[in-house]
Amino acid sequence: MSAHPSPDRPLLEAVGLVKRFGFRAVLRGLDLCVPRGQAIALMGANGAGKSTLMRLLTGLTRPDGGILTVGGWVMPREAAQVRPHLGYVAHKPLVYDGLTARENLLFFGRLYGLAGAALHERADDLLAQVGLKKRAHDVVRGFSRGMLQRLSIARALLHAPDILLLDEPFTGLDLNGVEVLSGLVEAKRAAGCTIILTTHDPAHALRLCERLVVLARGGLVVDSPTSAYATPEALATAYAEGVAG
Repeated sequence: MSAHPSPDRPLLEAVGLVKRFGFRAVLRGLDLCVPRGQAIALMGANGAGKSTLMRLLTGLTRPDGGILTVGGWVMPREAAQVRPHLGYVAHKPLVYDGLTARENLLFFGRLYGLAGAALHERADDLLAQVGLKKRAHDVVRGFSRGMLQRLSIARALLHAPDILLLDEPFTGLDLNGVEVLSGLVEAKRAAGCTIILTTHDPAHALRLCERLVVLARGGLVVDSPTSAYATPEALATAYAEGVAG
């Protein structure tokens, strides 16, 4: 995935990114470069701009200033070229509650250009991977929060995206669900997928990501490799110091 095939160009790049809601600036000139294949833990207090940045990366929100590119494409102007390469797990499930779990995946698969036996096999395989095989033909309206989250994860992985944007993906998951998702993220990371994971859990950041990025006061206050922290507690300390700043 690249409009500019040079391997030296960051896959995701924000330069002077600004986003306001009314008189409140959430992002104030944010600069961030993400190389292809890197897994980033994006942390920050509620309201620090994590979800806003994710929505900007998907093209769902328009910046008020600065430049944001994904694969060389300018967002949101060229979002249509980027979206086939993105898998996005948001705070809301983004599935249709009147369809079954399997019908949801078949519907979204067709939007991504998948079809035929390959689509059906892919949907069934992902439902099994996220632990919803036995609920494949149940209408989503009756699903628990955790089950909806599992289905959202399957939807995000359906088209084998190059970039995964995971906004608090562990919300609502039980311990088994957490392990399932962690395994899927680790597999995608090993396959070279670029991952941005927003989380409040230092253990998830340390286990699943190679870089810690902390947002506060509208900008980036910590940017370091997770290998710099021997324990989740050490990472949590760095986070707290960055936020206190």
